[in-house]
Amino acid sequence: MPGSAFETVMDVAAEQYGYVTTRQARERGVTANTLRMMATRGALERVARGVYRMQAFPPSQYDEYMEASLWPAGVRGVISHGSALALRGLSDINPSRVHITVPQSFRVRREVPGHLVVHHEHLPDDTFTMFEAIPVTTVKRTIEDCHRAHIGPALLRQALTDAEREGFLTPSAVEDLAAQVLEQRNVVP
Repeated sequence: MPGSAFETVMDVAAEQYGYVTTRQARERGVTANTLRMMATRGALERVARGVYRMQAFPPSQYDEYMEASLWPAGVRGVISHGSALALRGLSDINPSRVHITVPQSFRVRREVPGHLVVHHEHLPDDTFTMFEAIPVTTVKRTIEDCHRAHIGPALLRQALTDAEREGFLTPSAVEDLAAQVLEQRNVVP
């Protein structure tokens, strides 16, 4: 029968698609050594430095995003740019890597995995939210970031249309945002 450490890790992982960080476990009284032992026994899989996934949870369409948001040690990464559009299913964008934004002051002290792109920027509280329990930039901020990253106007237009249809943006917000991100490129919506 699993012990209390297993149950503690399971409780944390249940809210994060099966993922748990060493820091989260430590804050609940489970040591890093206990996590390593659980991994050796096959209850956990180490997916990145300081990030584990419980094998008891089935794979999810959100796994790569949850893992990316937990990867930065000490801060939570916020899914951003084209990845935030893909997470919400807005437009046909399909980024090859997951984009996360971390605070400007956060210093990466280890190699960034090849499947991640890390942006350093201050995100005011009103520019990110939770979507399916994953921190993600707001739709407005996401589209502005995509514009600054030179995502094509066809994808931006599609994101705006999808965002309005799905209720993420009001028609007037779409109109304002379209004027900002499309007309600056001399592209009509």
